[in-house]
Amino acid sequence: MFVPGNRERFLEKAASSDADCVLLDLEDGVLPEHKAEARAMVAEALRKPFQPQRFVRVNAVATSWFEEDLAAVVPAAPDGICLPKVEEPGDVGRVAALLERLEAAHGLEPGSIGILAAIESPRAVLGAAEIARSHRRLVGLMLGAEDLALEIGLGTERVGEAAQLLFARSFVVFAAAAARVLSVDGVFPNLDDPEGMERDALTARRLGFSAKSTFNPRQVEVINRVFSPQPDELAYARRVADAFEAAQARGDASVALGGQLVDRPIVLRALRVLELAGEPRGQ
Repeated sequence: MFVPGNRERFLEKAASSDADCVLLDLEDGVLPEHKAEARAMVAEALRKPFQPQRFVRVNAVATSWFEEDLAAVVPAAPDGICLPKVEEPGDVGRVAALLERLEAAHGLEPGSIGILAAIESPRAVLGAAEIARSHRRLVGLMLGAEDLALEIGLGTERVGEAAQLLFARSFVVFAAAAARVLSVDGVFPNLDDPEGMERDALTARRLGFSAKSTFNPRQVEVINRVFSPQPDELAYARRVADAFEAAQARGDASVALGGQLVDRPIVLRALRVLELAGEPRGQ
């Protein structure tokens, strides 16, 4: 969940958010004249207890604010940096090198600060696979859907849960999966369309995204619910796991369940669902 870095009340509420990660924002959520104030406020907030993980969205590498952002927030030991408008692997490498020097200067564990790279342009989408593999600090790719829509000339209103961005969304998922990092879908901007929000989150999950971003606490519950294993999924996963365990005991490598052949890849998917629900089984 994005949180404006210059809004004290929002920063305080973010500390107890049900989001898995809060992105304390120094970029688009903060006007140029408030950047310095936001840096100081975010650095102070990072030194307080937080329930979710704490990433800081700094300004893009090409801006004059970028290095000042890192210098201000790294001493407060965030869990990660959200790097906007990444265009090529070198952008990630530059940030990683600066983080290495700043961690050493402030006595932080080397490599402790991760990087979440935002994919927000056609060039970045087409280079997403290389960006995802660019550095060991990179923990995920996040689709910046609104900036991307602007770059490719889309209208201001979404149609069919961002169907116009289906290629980009799928490409980012595949690029992240190939590099074994997280994929985070973009925000759903219409706060007055809860049904559309839920449909959009469902689409993101069905496409394979690991998570979805938001800029409003009202959407966190929906995202958490949609991205959690559903009751019917859990029931089927349990049946698959039970059937396969019985087959293994007989010496069989696969089993038929409800007319469907269940072999190891299907079992592994079922076990992953159970693990997400806190019901781990042996593999």
